[in-house]
Amino acid sequence: MSLQIGIAGAGIGGLAAGALLAQAGHQVRVFDQFDAPKPVGSGLVIQPVGLAVLDAIGAGDTARVKGNRITRMLGHEAESGRPVLDVWYDHSSEGAVYGLAIHRASLFEAILEAALAAGVELVPNHAVLEVDGGAMTFEGQPPSTRFDLVIDASGAGSVLSPIETRPLPYGAIWGTVPWPDKTALPTGELRQCYRRADRMIGVMPCGTLPGSRVAQTAIFWSLPRGGYDAWSATPLEAWRTEAEALWPEVAPFLAQVHDHDQMTMARYSHGTLRTPFGDRLAFIGDSAHRASPQLGQGANMALLDAFALTQALAGERDIQVALLNYARARRAHIWVYQAMSWAFTPQYQSDSRWLPKLRDHLLFPLSQIPPVPAILNKLVCGNLLPPVGSLAPRP
Repeated sequence: MSLQIGIAGAGIGGLAAGALLAQAGHQVRVFDQFDAPKPVGSGLVIQPVGLAVLDAIGAGDTARVKGNRITRMLGHEAESGRPVLDVWYDHSSEGAVYGLAIHRASLFEAILEAALAAGVELVPNHAVLEVDGGAMTFEGQPPSTRFDLVIDASGAGSVLSPIETRPLPYGAIWGTVPWPDKTALPTGELRQCYRRADRMIGVMPCGTLPGSRVAQTAIFWSLPRGGYDAWSATPLEAWRTEAEALWPEVAPFLAQVHDHDQMTMARYSHGTLRTPFGDRLAFIGDSAHRASPQLGQGANMALLDAFALTQALAGERDIQVALLNYARARRAHIWVYQAMSWAFTPQYQSDSRWLPKLRDHLLFPLSQIPPVPAILNKLVCGNLLPPVGSLAPRP
């Protein structure tokens, strides 16, 4: 059965859903509030489960060309120098399992190409205001357009989602700079440095930008949720001096930040919709669930939502039954990752004095004792539980 489907939001989740649904034979229109679809943000990591979804829509090979393979995540405490985070994707020499660090612009381009090739119609300058029984109403546009199904993929700024969230006390500033010629840091690892839990510096090699062959780096620095104004009023030299005192190896990266505007503030919240659907309406990605990026699962969750929803609609004539099956398929996976994110985040981003001590002296040593490393590997890869339940084999 071919459906008329409208999608609000031309981000990673919306375009991925559009591509998958169009490939399944549905007629798909993706509406975006901007005059042209565009990505927002710096680098991210696509985990193995997310890569499988990219392969399913035909964007995997393109993403791999532009991205950078990450085989290890390693973090250390600034004052003691001891490791406090060490997770491998694959200990074997083949490196068959990895995370793909990629700039959002390159990931966006790969998924956009796949969506257009699948026949998705993009409709710019359409900010959705309301959805009622499949009818979409847009700001400043003629009367509503009716669809068999509407998908809200408009992210954390959704005006459609009834999600209730709790603001997290810490966010981060993110920026992108070229990978420096003179650095001892490896290109196959995501490296982080912490001072207790109130300072975090990260360096992630993230491949190349669209139309460029210059290797890039995503850099990030923890800030309290309301700390951006104070940071932007501080001379960059003072910030660089503080960061380099904590982690000297970060110096050639921060030396390329010449203006505060090169760094963008990201604020995080935590929450999950108990029922991620309504009357002919499905919520995916950040409109359905939000968490900190500590486990690196945000974009992957949106990709998995898109995949699960497509599978739920396959062969099911009753749309509401399909939406119920979609919710059931994703429920356990989302719950576990939300719970893990809620538990882990304060150990790395908070004002707590005792949680970092617990992390450094108990939890990290335990994390290196079998079978815990294998469990952490599955947690990071995204397959600690089946991502789409019983709908299909693990994507």
